[in-house]
Amino acid sequence: MFVHSFPPVASDRSSLLILGSMPGVASLRAFQYYGHPRNYFWPILYSLLEGREPDADYERRLAFALDHRVALWDAIAACEREGSLDADIRDVVPNDVPSLLRRYPGIRAIACNGGKAHAELMKHFGKAPELADRKILKLPSTSPVP
Repeated sequence: MFVHSFPPVASDRSSLLILGSMPGVASLRAFQYYGHPRNYFWPILYSLLEGREPDADYERRLAFALDHRVALWDAIAACEREGSLDADIRDVVPNDVPSLLRRYPGIRAIACNGGKAHAELMKHFGKAPELADRKILKLPSTSPVP
């Protein structure tokens, strides 16, 4: 099945971009970043930034991220994939991360949520000048183990 990611969530105040690979089936159905109820992303973000549980409402979660200068997007705009596993991703069409960084120059660091997000970012844009002066972090995935 050919799947598409979501538009970026960012503002002129954003200083950190958290870059996933491609939303899983539950997230795509809910049309929510990290929408699987067992994904650790939101609990980790809230715990790190305010030491509390995530808001239940998705729009409040997005506002929380933006209020804390965190932008969200995915390395992959579209791909072929059955199910939710990154290992099953084929025929990648990347998101134009350099363009996003030009639009939001305050983003000084990119935290890749998992190895696939990092690999796709570096494969397609590793030599892009927009990435050269930014900190790139490869973090473990917050996705639940299937």
